[in-house]
Amino acid sequence: MPGIPMRNGGPKARIAVIPGDGIGAEVTPQAVKVLKAVCAPTQRPLEFVEFDWGADKYLREGVTLPPGAVEMLRDEYDAILFGALGDPRVPSNQHAADILLGLRFKLDLYVNARPVELLHDRLTPLRDRTEKDIRLIVFRENTEGLYVGVGGVFKQDTPDEIAVQEDVNSRKGVERIVRYAFEYARRKGLKRLCMSDKSNAMPFAHGLWQRVFKEVRREYTDIDSRHLFIDTLAMEMVRDPSQFDVVVTCNLFGDILSDLGAQLAGGLGLAPSGNIHPGQTSLFEPVHGSAPHIAGQGIANPLGSVLTSAMMLEFLGWRQEAETLRRAVRAGLRENCVTPDLGGKQSTAAVGDWLAERVGRADLAAQLK
Repeated sequence: MPGIPMRNGGPKARIAVIPGDGIGAEVTPQAVKVLKAVCAPTQRPLEFVEFDWGADKYLREGVTLPPGAVEMLRDEYDAILFGALGDPRVPSNQHAADILLGLRFKLDLYVNARPVELLHDRLTPLRDRTEKDIRLIVFRENTEGLYVGVGGVFKQDTPDEIAVQEDVNSRKGVERIVRYAFEYARRKGLKRLCMSDKSNAMPFAHGLWQRVFKEVRREYTDIDSRHLFIDTLAMEMVRDPSQFDVVVTCNLFGDILSDLGAQLAGGLGLAPSGNIHPGQTSLFEPVHGSAPHIAGQGIANPLGSVLTSAMMLEFLGWRQEAETLRRAVRAGLRENCVTPDLGGKQSTAAVGDWLAERVGRADLAAQLK
């Protein structure tokens, strides 16, 4: 979905590539291949530098996010293309938390943008719904909420064990994500925005969301804004997704809601996302995770990573190339050049090769007609 704010729009971009674990290491090279192909006709110089941060390095060296990594990425790179993290050899998933959540928090990537867009009618499980009915974007607050790790356990592994997890919400954090969502809607000419919380059951944490939303919406009277409790919103997205353009919510609810939306649009294999701080180095990753149960079989779907790459290109200011990638993915779905999860027979590499050949074989202007 277009409209992600750009980093600089400059002539050159330096991209840090972190393939990670499982199928991340399979789909990310395909995305890089397609990125190189789509930028060739317009001679956009992209420099890719790969980092081996993941389970293998953690198990081998005990290193998750190396010292100085955050500062290096912030100062020397325009964007980060991320694969996935998670490996059954690391039951605690400590490396994933340190790397992915560490980058989100330490780079202050407060916007998690997750487009929900049906790219072919046959992909949705909803009856009689078409591409025009499922086209929205979920903005998830990305640095606060229940994911900050504030809490603890008392009397662990006893019948009297108590577990506490704190939901952290600041006025600054809530206001900037709500305002970002309104600004996005205005910039894209979208007229409907929905803020979702659970303030009826969480009057302190989500009462703040209510107050901030009511204050900020006064500045955006050109946008039809409303509030729905999260359970109602989830039901309404299934009943009639066409009623939504922009949704903004907290960290936990945004995580769950965007996965629901992904399933409505064809599954996690097609779901891109961006972890964004406007104007600063930002991180782009497909939503699907490392999927260790299918890793190494050559059947992982690379389209989520390619669509994520399109979001990254738009962030860099390269909108034509981003649109070319999206058109190529649509063409692949029409021609059934897809992996088995989408009903096709192609391998991960074959889909990548097909997309790279398609975006690189003609001049960009012809592709965009």
